[in-house]
Amino acid sequence: MPSLKKLFSDSMIYGLSSIIGRFLNYLLVPVYTYTLVSSGSYGIVTNIYAYVALLFVVLTFGMETTFFYFANKHKERYPQVFSTALYMVGFVAIAFIILVFTCIRPISEALGYADHPEYLRIMATVVAFDAFQAILFAYLRFKGRAWKFAILKLTFIVCNIGLNLFVFLAAPRLALSMPDLMGWYSIDRQVYYIFLINLLCTAPITLAFLPELKNMRHGVDRKLIGQMLRYTWPLLLLGLAGILNQVADKICYRFIMPGAEGDAQLGIYGACAKIAMIMAMITQAFRYAYEPFVFGGGSSKESKESQALVMKYFVMFTLLAFLCVMGYMPLLKHIISERYWEGLHVVPIVMVAEIFMGIYFNLSFWYKLIAKTWWGAIFSATGCVVLLAVNFIFVPRYGYTACAWGGVCGYGVCMVMSYFVGQRKNPIPYPVKAIGGYFALAMALYGIMTQTTRTGLPLLLNTLLIAGYVAVALLNERELTKKVLAKIGVRG
Repeated sequence: MPSLKKLFSDSMIYGLSSIIGRFLNYLLVPVYTYTLVSSGSYGIVTNIYAYVALLFVVLTFGMETTFFYFANKHKERYPQVFSTALYMVGFVAIAFIILVFTCIRPISEALGYADHPEYLRIMATVVAFDAFQAILFAYLRFKGRAWKFAILKLTFIVCNIGLNLFVFLAAPRLALSMPDLMGWYSIDRQVYYIFLINLLCTAPITLAFLPELKNMRHGVDRKLIGQMLRYTWPLLLLGLAGILNQVADKICYRFIMPGAEGDAQLGIYGACAKIAMIMAMITQAFRYAYEPFVFGGGSSKESKESQALVMKYFVMFTLLAFLCVMGYMPLLKHIISERYWEGLHVVPIVMVAEIFMGIYFNLSFWYKLIAKTWWGAIFSATGCVVLLAVNFIFVPRYGYTACAWGGVCGYGVCMVMSYFVGQRKNPIPYPVKAIGGYFALAMALYGIMTQTTRTGLPLLLNTLLIAGYVAVALLNERELTKKVLAKIGVRG
């Protein structure tokens, strides 16, 4: 079984590309919220990126996890497994591009972008590249090439940030001083520039995978295609339901609350939700390292004990992140323009939803390891129905606040269902009481934090509360911490 030391070291490297990278990407949140002409413009960006996230799941159709499963199952011919997966995703991506470009008019009219079909053309191309690259990045994870993974991810982010800073901060000033050279720039095309920059930064990354693309010479194993499709179709349903839990509110909002006011409200919700996305960063970095770790260990007793241990630490750490974000909100709120502050009350709600999503991800391995992935489709579909019901029933009355609570309800249902069914099908000794205790402690401290704003020293008091949480955790887990340090080869 892969060692905990390997898991932790890879998590640090993947964290470099995911947590630090996305943190750098936060630079774009103030850039957009302070420079876009209206919150409605940011609402359009939020809406289209929600469609992109959904389409990414469709175009990859669970093939990342499927590749890990079959590459470990057929280790002697993993290059052919990789080649087969890459050809399958590549074919679907090309077919998608052809479909969008051929039917762009009815698609843009149906989605409410009849005046701007170019938005959809650009982002359809972006998501096709992203889907193809997803299998290439999965191959790097399988081979343990975490540094190349991190460098490529950070290269995209740095280029994306650089071009956005130029277009939104430098270009308006240059247009005034050098109008002849800046004739291409128009403040009315801000949303278009956001999408175009994404394409310009995404497409060239594929060239960095030329060594990995040589594996395509292994061709396609037709027999393997059938096996992989049988394994992956429940993952597709699982992924669709899962991503809808994340983006359905942002997709449906323009239909439930149409018009400019709806776009403005969606922009406020999307900007405030960005502050809460630190939880998604943690979960994503954890996932990149944890999938190969678990699939390499299988369903052994040692693996189950490690999964239970990691779950506990995952929850403890995410709750600490929750307290840090909420404790320093008086500072963090300046990430977005004051025009968006009216939506800050959704941040803790969205963060709790993200914690539930992370727990659900941890719980999901029991059915992946025993190839019963259709269970995940059932759980996620049920959660998605709950989320959509909350949105359609309560958004007309409570606006985007209902969107945030819909995420909590949807992921909460997924989490509870997966836990109880999993304990019957493939039990893992999760320390439920301890996890529940930390959750109760964190929520109690957050409740106190909501009252510190009335004092003159909220940041100092909140820091003391966060330190109290850390002290309790270290005191309770001192023996467990020693065991973990011993396993990963650190002497205390």
